[in-house]
Formats: sequence, C-alpha cells, structure tokens
Amino acid sequence: MIYQLFDSYCKGAITMTNEYIYLDNNATTPLDPRVLEAMMPYLTDLYGNASSSHRMGARIKRAVDEARGQVGDLIDANPEDIIFTAGATEAINLAIRGVVRQVGVESPHIITAATEHPAVLDTCRYLEHTGVEVTYLGVDRGGYIDLQELEDAFQENTVLVCIMTVNNETGVIQDIGRIQPIVHARGALFMTDVTQALGKYGIRAEAADLMAFSAHKFYGPKGIGGLYVNPRLRLQPLIFGGGHERGLRSGTLNTSGIIGMGAAAKYAAKERTKDIVEIEWLRDHLEHSLLEIDDTSVNGGSLRLPTTTNICFHGVDNEALLLNLKNICVSNGSACHSFTMEPSHVLLAMGLTKEEANSSIRFSIGRFNTEEEISYTIQQVRNSVDRLRTIRV
Repeated sequence: MIYQLFDSYCKGAITMTNEYIYLDNNATTPLDPRVLEAMMPYLTDLYGNASSSHRMGARIKRAVDEARGQVGDLIDANPEDIIFTAGATEAINLAIRGVVRQVGVESPHIITAATEHPAVLDTCRYLEHTGVEVTYLGVDRGGYIDLQELEDAFQENTVLVCIMTVNNETGVIQDIGRIQPIVHARGALFMTDVTQALGKYGIRAEAADLMAFSAHKFYGPKGIGGLYVNPRLRLQPLIFGGGHERGLRSGTLNTSGIIGMGAAAKYAAKERTKDIVEIEWLRDHLEHSLLEIDDTSVNGGSLRLPTTTNICFHGVDNEALLLNLKNICVSNGSACHSFTMEPSHVLLAMGLTKEEANSSIRFSIGRFNTEEEISYTIQQVRNSVDRLRTIRV
C-alpha cells in the first residue's frame, strides 16, 4: 500500500516538475529515480537503527557499509576514511575547525581563496574572531589563483590551505594537482571542497588530506554528505554524543540518505564519462548560441567543468532576466546566498564591476536535460534580453 501511494505521488510530482526547464544543477540535482528506488526500503520496511545489535540493525549496518564503500570507490579511498555528515557545509566545518582545534598551534594560520563557497569563507571569518589568522588569495580574471601568490602566503604558523576543486558559480577548475605538493612541501594540510566536482570530474583521495562533498550535487538525496579524512590525520569533532563515525560525527545515522548517496556514487562511477560527453555538448551549444547575442561574455577561464556556463549580458539586470525567463530555472549567484541582493562575491573577486556581476546568469546543466530544453532556453533568453534592452533604452 505504501509503495502504491508513493508511486501515485511520484507520477504527480513528475508531471508538476515538467512545467519547468531546470538548468540550476549546481544548486541541486534532481534525485535519480534509481537512487530513490534504492532508498525506498529504508524509508519503509527497514526503518531500524544501524547501530542496533538485533538482526534488522545488523542488516542495515551491512547496507551502510556497502554504501560507504561505494562512496569510497568514487574517489579511490578506503571505506573507513569516509565520514558521513549532513552535507558539505557540515563537512567543511568539521575539516577546518577540526584541524584548528587539533594542531595545538597558537594563532594558527589558514590560506584560502576569495572565491570559495560561503561554507569556507564564513567559517574562516568566524575563526578570525577566535584568534586564527586567515589569508584570502585573489584570483585572476579567469577565476584562477596564482600559485606564486600561494607560495608567498605561507607563514611559520600555516596549518591548513583550503582551495575548492570546482567553483560553484563559474565551473572554474583549480589546478589541485599542483597545489597539493606546494602545501605539503611547507608542512601544512590541504583541504579541498569537491562538492561540484564529485561524480562529474575525476577525483582521487590522494589529491588532498580532506575532501568535503554532498550527495544532492550528484543526483543523490539532500541532507547527506561526507568528508574524506586521510587516515594519518586526527581531527577534533564538532558534535559529541555516541561516538559514531569514528568519534568524529556522533548521532543516529541517516540510513536512507546514506544508501541514496551510495547508489548515486555507484551510478556516477559507471556513467560519468557518458554524462559529461552529453552534457558538454549541450553546454557548448547553449554557450555558443548565447554568445551570439550582442554584448555578452563568459565569466571564467577556459578550464571549466562542462556542466557550467556563467554569462554576462551587459546592461541587463539579472533579476529582471530571471523573471522574464519564467519557467526556466537558472541562477544569478550561489543558492547558499539566494536571500541576499548583493552581487556575487566570486564575480567581484574575478574583477567584474558590480554592474557586470548584476548582469550575469549561471546556467548549469545536468544528466536529465535535453537538446529541446536547451534550444527553447536559447530562444527565450534571446527574446528576453532584447526586450529588456529595448525597455532600458
């Protein structure tokens, strides 16, 4: 009966979702139906606690262990080095604050970039009030940090460097392979936020000491994420009470979410190459077509994740453009700052003016987008930009 009701609900939800063209996959991706299918038993019949010693608990624990292995396989990590959290924001807090608490250095120093996700920047700003020193690296017009500036930023008390792999607003890919050796040569730890990269870009655990990620960015459920922790590291936990997750994250495990993330990781590992080829074609078609509109430009350098294009429609207010696009879901900034009217801190750090930042729109494409949706979007954007520029004149 529960499954019948759920099937009916899903059919209604799918019909409702089809009213929209969803090109905001960097904010969140739709739940893959196969992931939902894997989760359903743990939302219905297998509702026990994975820490319980009875037969149901043992069965659920085996499923959790399998999911941990699937996530580990996606980054070539041992399962026991994956710590489940409520999402990437918690994982980032655990990584940064956990290192600072553990290292035992008076007035420790952190290096990060001005274009990081708010989860990193806000955590660093909080720590500054507690006596931690933070250096915020600038970026060039393409969105890339300068490796010489990184080297020059090190101090004797530098304990951690935080540089994201892929930027959530522009898709810009930092050269993690060159950053990590610089960090380790100076005796510091390296943390990278792989939230936008995982499942879409080849990531290996050996590239960093700490990696934060979230399932809902690669077609898994919301409310579950993780942190890869190098087995040689010791972190101080943020949450106490039960000793779960090697003592780093106490609390009853979100079993259905963990199973969902494991399934999403499994399908990402199998289908990443196919997905990226198809998505890149759609992205390039969209980008090239929109750049044919007069006075437009791409924000970000040439090395970008194929899912993302961030385009400045000079002289067009992005809020007005969003309203004109109606059922087309795109973004004018980070979803994590969606309730603020300030221009994108990422675009400003890249050297754009406030007017240019407020004229920029992010399009992020995913597994379930179609050529028809992209063609429709191109036409609607062209019409809307022409209309708004005519009104402005």
